Amino acid sequence: MEFESHDHNFKNLFIDFPKEALEFFVPELLKLGKIKKIDFDRQEPKKHHLKDHHVALDMPIIFHFEQKTIVLWLVEFQEDKEKFSIYKLARYTVEKMEAYPEYTVIPTVLFTDRKEWKKDVVKFIESELFDRLFVHFEYLFIKLYQYKARDYFHVQNPLVKILLPKMQYEKDERWEVIRQAYMGLYTLVSSKLFDKYSYFIDVYSEIDDDERKLIESEIYEEKETVMIAEYFREQGQMGIISNQIAKRYKVDREYIKPRLGELESSDLIQLGDMILDYDSFEPISNWIDERIGQKVKK
Repeated sequence: MEFESHDHNFKNLFIDFPKEALEFFVPELLKLGKIKKIDFDRQEPKKHHLKDHHVALDMPIIFHFEQKTIVLWLVEFQEDKEKFSIYKLARYTVEKMEAYPEYTVIPTVLFTDRKEWKKDVVKFIESELFDRLFVHFEYLFIKLYQYKARDYFHVQNPLVKILLPKMQYEKDERWEVIRQAYMGLYTLVSSKLFDKYSYFIDVYSEIDDDERKLIESEIYEEKETVMIAEYFREQGQMGIISNQIAKRYKVDREYIKPRLGELESSDLIQLGDMILDYDSFEPISNWIDERIGQKVKK
């Protein structure tokens, strides 16, 4: 299970939880008082589900504090540190400073890969001569893997729960990290956001079908978490049926699975029976399109 673009999914996360992101990563800014308003410098439509085809998004978040201070938090996401350029970030930062001269611009880079680094990234650049400093540029450096997941189990912040699988943990802690992520997210957000970011947890925890069944059975024992169990059942059904369609009709599994994600659980059951009745993919595809169309009209 992979995303086409990791950074776009992190951008969606920060767009849905901007205040929570600020509270966790830059808590000192809360000294400026209450946040009166949050804007996005250039925001295009958010995804309804993380598995949807990604849209182009920019990431400057503008916070208006009650003390009339306005902070433009410029966040860049990097899964591959080799692709990071401090010079590119510096140019982008200066552009925003020119566009918003009255704002305080805070450039930030969030490195999201789960591994130790043999070589660090460049964290600042300078140009000086004869004890005179002409240029100094630095950014707020954040590496998720430096956070120990167990230290944040108690934190009641949905963004933190979603990011737990990207933090550092021992192999024997993995199951508890996954459980804390799902259970914590469920208690802190709406059903719509839970459905959206459960997929995030799925991908970054690299949960397999056996683990999915195990956590489903564990969670299902608690009546208040039936929705999580239902989510796991649907994801399990979806995986089985997408595999069946891919093998029988020679269709790309990654093409069909997002379409199946728009169907109801009852549709998936019916579709499973239909696979046995047709020798070509066309009637199956037409039926899926029809069901999706009916759902949209509702």
